[in-house]
Amino acid sequence: MATAHSIEDGGRARVPHEQGAVVVRFAGDSGDGMQLTGGQFTLSTALAGNDLATFPDFPAEIRAPQGTLFGVSAFQINFGSTSIETAGDEPEVLIAMNPAALKTNVDALTPGGLIIADAGEFGARNLAKAGYAADPLEDGSLARWQLLSIDISALTIEAVKPFGLGNKEALRCKNMWTLGLALWMFDRPRDPITDWLKAKFAAKPELAEANIAALNAGHAYGETAEIGYAFRQRHIDPAPTAPGLYRTITGAEAISLGLVAGARLAGLPMFFGGYPITPASAILHHLARLKEFEVTTFQAEDEIAAICAAIGASYAGSLGVTSSSGPGIALKGEAMGLAIMTELPLIIVNSQRGGPSTGLPTKTEQSDLYQAVYGRNGDAPLPVIAVRSPADAFDCAIEAVRIATQFMTPVIILTDGYIANAAEPWRVPDHEVYQAFPVDFFDESPREGEKFNPYRRDAKLARPWVRPGTPGLTHRIGGIEKSSDSGNIDYSASNHQRMTDIRARKVLNVADTIPGQDIALGEPGEKLAVVGWGSTFGPIHQGVLRARDEGKSVAHIHIRYIWPMPKNLGDLLKTYDRILVPELNTGQLKTLLRDQFLVDARPLNKVSGHPFRIAEIEAAIEASLG
Repeated sequence: MATAHSIEDGGRARVPHEQGAVVVRFAGDSGDGMQLTGGQFTLSTALAGNDLATFPDFPAEIRAPQGTLFGVSAFQINFGSTSIETAGDEPEVLIAMNPAALKTNVDALTPGGLIIADAGEFGARNLAKAGYAADPLEDGSLARWQLLSIDISALTIEAVKPFGLGNKEALRCKNMWTLGLALWMFDRPRDPITDWLKAKFAAKPELAEANIAALNAGHAYGETAEIGYAFRQRHIDPAPTAPGLYRTITGAEAISLGLVAGARLAGLPMFFGGYPITPASAILHHLARLKEFEVTTFQAEDEIAAICAAIGASYAGSLGVTSSSGPGIALKGEAMGLAIMTELPLIIVNSQRGGPSTGLPTKTEQSDLYQAVYGRNGDAPLPVIAVRSPADAFDCAIEAVRIATQFMTPVIILTDGYIANAAEPWRVPDHEVYQAFPVDFFDESPREGEKFNPYRRDAKLARPWVRPGTPGLTHRIGGIEKSSDSGNIDYSASNHQRMTDIRARKVLNVADTIPGQDIALGEPGEKLAVVGWGSTFGPIHQGVLRARDEGKSVAHIHIRYIWPMPKNLGDLLKTYDRILVPELNTGQLKTLLRDQFLVDARPLNKVSGHPFRIAEIEAAIEASLG
C-alpha cells in the first residue's frame, strides 16, 4: 500500500484559502445508493457547521447493466471551515464500491489521495465488465495513491445478519456501512442519520434497524481497525458564518421557493404547468408540495400543453410558470412567441443540460444562451436572467416574477443541471427585506362612447392586465398582430413596425430597473477581466482569487442579467486590456458581448458535461496575461 503522501496535504501544496477543506467522492453502481449516501453525508456536514458545495454526477441511463462503466453514479462534496464555492477540483478521498466506479473516477483523485475500495465487489466478472485485465487492488497499478481495501460487502452482511435479511437485501445496506466509516473519518455524529433512517423506514422498522446496524458497524470499523497508516481521523472546524437560520438547499428547491415567494410578493396565485424531463423535473416535484401557498401544479401530456396551460393561467390572472430543459424549451418556442405577442407575464425556467437533441441528459452545460436570447421565430425579445449558484436561484426567481408582472412579458430563468442538483448552505432570508410589488389589475370601465384599448401603455410600455369577465373591458388578444389602438387584427406594415418596435423597447426598458453591473473581485482597469455567467461563478471566483493572491492584475465580473444587459456593462468592460469568457459551451456569451459592446472578448470553452475546475481557470488566466 502506498503511503508516500498524507491525506492531510493531499500530495500538493495548499494555498491559504484552501486550508481546512477536504473533497470526498462517493462512487458506485447506480443501484448502490451513492446519491443517498452523499446526501446524508451532506446533511451531517451542514449540521457540523461546515461550508460546503456538492456535485451529484448521475449516469444517463435509467438503469444501466450492473457493474458497467456507463452505470457509475458519483457524488462529490467539498466541505471545510472556510468559504467553499465549488465542489472541488480533485477528490482527496475516493470511496469506490466496485471496479467500474474505481476506473471511471480514480484519475481525478489527487496524487497521494486515499482510495477506499469494496474488495468484495472485485471479482472476475466485475473486473471484466470494467475492462480490467488484472485486479488493480493487487497489481500495484494504484501505487500513486493510498489504498484501503475492505470487503465492505461481507462486513455489511455480517452486521445485518441478526435481522434475517437475504443477501440481496443485506447488500442494500452497504451504503450505510460506507457512510458510517465516512462519518468516523471526519468526526461526524450518527444521530441525525439514525433519526432519518427511523423516519424513512417507519413502516418497516426491521429495515431501519438493519441500516442503523450497518451504519454503526462502518463507524466501529474506523475506530477499531487501525487504519491510521492510511488515514487518521480528521476534524473540520465549523466555518465562520453570520448569525441566522441556515439550511442546505439545491438549485431546484431554491427556484421553487423563490417562485412561490415572488408570487406572494406580487399578490398572485401561481399555476405551474410542466412535463417531466431531466434535470428540470425536480421543480415540479418541489412545487407539488407547496399547495398551501396557492400553488397549482399540472403535469401535462407534453411540453407544448404545459406552456399553453401556463399562458392560459396568466390570461386568467394567475402567475403562469413552466419549466423544462433544452429539448423541451425548443418545443415551447412557438408558445413563447404567443406569450410575447399577447404580452402576458410568464416564467420559463430552463435547466440546461448537455448537447443537442437528447444529448447528455444528466450532464451539465450552458449551451442554451443563444436559444434564450434569440431562439424564437420573428423578432421576439424577452428578458433573460442567469442563476449563478443554488442559493442564488431564490433571488433570481423573485426578480423574474417582478420583471414579468411589471413589464407584462415572459421571462426566462437560465439554470443548469449542476445548479439544479448541487447543494450549498443557504441563510434563510428575512421576508421583510423583500419589497412587495403587488399587481394592479386594470378594472376601470371606459367612458360612454369609448372603447377599451388593451394596448394602452404605462411609462414602462407595459399594457394593462385585465382579468377575463371584468365588466366593460371585453378585448381581443392572440397570436395574430393586433392594432396598437383597438386591439383588432391589423396586418398593415406601419402597425406591425410600430408594435414590433414597442415590444422591443419595452424589454429594453427593463434595464432601467436593474442594478448596474458590479465587480465580484478586483477593480476597473485591471489587465484582465474574467467574465462569466451562471454556474461558472465558483471556479472563476476561486481562480481569480488565487491569481490575485499571486499579485496578478485580474478581476472577476459575473453577469446575472443576460438580456437586457446592465447599462454600465459596456463601459466597464472597455476599461480592461483583455477579456476572457469561460463558458460551458462553444462561446455564446462571448459572441453576445462582442455583438453588443464591440469588445475583444476571448473564449474559454468546455463541453465535457462537467463544470470547470479551478485549475483550468488558473491556467487560462496565466495564458491570457502571458
